[in-house]
Amino acid sequence: MEYAYFEGSFVPIDEAKINIKTNSFHYGTAVFEGLRAYWNEKEEQLYILFAREHYERLLSNAGALFMDVPHTAEDLIEITRELLKKNQIREDVYIRPIVYFKDLKLTPKLIDYTPEIAIYTYSFGRYLDTSQGIRVKVSSWRRNDDNSIPSRWKVAGAYVNSALAKTEALMAGYDEAIMLNSQGYVSEGSGENIFIIRNRTAVTPSLSEHILEGITRNAVITLLKNELIVTVEQRPLARSELYSAEEIFLTGTAAEVTPVVEVDNRKIGTGKIGEITSQLQEVFFRAVRGQIERYRSWLTPVYDK
Repeated sequence: MEYAYFEGSFVPIDEAKINIKTNSFHYGTAVFEGLRAYWNEKEEQLYILFAREHYERLLSNAGALFMDVPHTAEDLIEITRELLKKNQIREDVYIRPIVYFKDLKLTPKLIDYTPEIAIYTYSFGRYLDTSQGIRVKVSSWRRNDDNSIPSRWKVAGAYVNSALAKTEALMAGYDEAIMLNSQGYVSEGSGENIFIIRNRTAVTPSLSEHILEGITRNAVITLLKNELIVTVEQRPLARSELYSAEEIFLTGTAAEVTPVVEVDNRKIGTGKIGEITSQLQEVFFRAVRGQIERYRSWLTPVYDK
């Protein structure tokens, strides 16, 4: 039987249901996270990647929306470990925690409501094609401005912006969208951060460019600097720089490290996965499965040994 953690209890997934009148369902005032856990076959261990970082961000974002969640990050990590054990997960899995106002009221506000949390697991394998690379389109939809709905917060309602861009790209025959900000600089994908490689330098938009403060983005910056000895610049990135890049890749919990081989019908480099991206993928996937000792601090084991 599959379980979810729902409003304080572990319940069968079919019982984890909200009322149609639930406030956050109507106004998108939920905040959420996406975590991955990776199965290490040799060790027979499941590792949650960046559990603390994700739950600290969830609580921070909830606080920004005046949601007083009665749990610490440590509490939520232990709840997640218990959920994975109850579901007997022994494969790679995605984890979705979400905080929402459970009140059955229709006023769009953020105060005098009661927050609740739910956590469930989801098996979906690769979110994008990490093995062959993807084709992307620069979207006509601009990324949310920080003074509108901050992209650095994972707020449910903000993802209408992403859905519009992603749908436009899919309907045009592409795999993903790249979004520009209100100043016309590259921001991010519909659900991923972006890096380009040129002259053995990695460039990624700075945090001021209306992007999510990506946890995987930070890990990739560490790996690029420490493992591949690649210089990393965080700065405004012009659209035209995409077309002259030698390599491009997207990063995120769901996307992991996804190569981009074409932008707006223009091949990137050779049109195949680049050397640095390939090396980065190799070290990333080893690290998240606990195969590199110096990155074990990124991981939380699920099963007691």
